[in-house]
Amino acid sequence: MDILHEIETRLPGFPIVLHGSSSIPQDYVEMINNYGGDMKAAIGIPEHQLREAAKSAVCKINIDSDGRLVMTGVIRKVLTEKPAEFDPRKYLGPAREALKEMYKRKNVEVLGCNDKC
Repeated sequence: MDILHEIETRLPGFPIVLHGSSSIPQDYVEMINNYGGDMKAAIGIPEHQLREAAKSAVCKINIDSDGRLVMTGVIRKVLTEKPAEFDPRKYLGPAREALKEMYKRKNVEVLGCNDKC
């Protein structure tokens, strides 16, 4: 955050993009590992730091890995609990719903985009 604030001071109004800024939700890392995955020591940027960055000159925060973790965790869970399932609607549907909920929460609580989307 110190570097971010220094950039804002030296280049006022300069738009900043944070790449690789996923928070890596540990509940989904655990879900992936519980259902056959191998994601040891996966960590990310704490959400409170992302929230602080969102209040600054940062105009874009990339959080794609969080979405991929949510989708992967839910798909692994469904396919493990129902190994005979082969209909993509039965495992992609729950994964898509979990993904939508994660992005809704992040937009409001982390990125501060409520009433802007």
